[in-house]
Amino acid sequence: MATGKSLTAPTNRWRGVTWGAAIVVGIFLVWLVYSWASLRANAEIATGYAARVGCSCHFIGKRDLDSCDTDLEPGMEMVSLSLDPEKPILHASVPLLAERSAEFREGWGCVLQDEKAQN
Repeated sequence: MATGKSLTAPTNRWRGVTWGAAIVVGIFLVWLVYSWASLRANAEIATGYAARVGCSCHFIGKRDLDSCDTDLEPGMEMVSLSLDPEKPILHASVPLLAERSAEFREGWGCVLQDEKAQN
């Protein structure tokens, strides 16, 4: 017993949604490739700044690392801070983009480590 309703109508609607999602994902990927160098450069600057400020806050200011997160500028929520368990070094990173470290040196304060030495 046929009801006269076509079963292809919902399939066509989902096909349109699938194409729409594919177009949005494609536009995002093109934007990501186009902006990658800029995003990476900004992440490198942010991690260097965060490593230096976080190191000074923790090792010179004797504050808890969680408290040092509040010293970072607004918009730096992607930067995460962590301590080296063996040395007085603070690591700052943005996932997939950049990582920098700052080391506390007595008499010198916190010094950013050479990027080439980190790799």
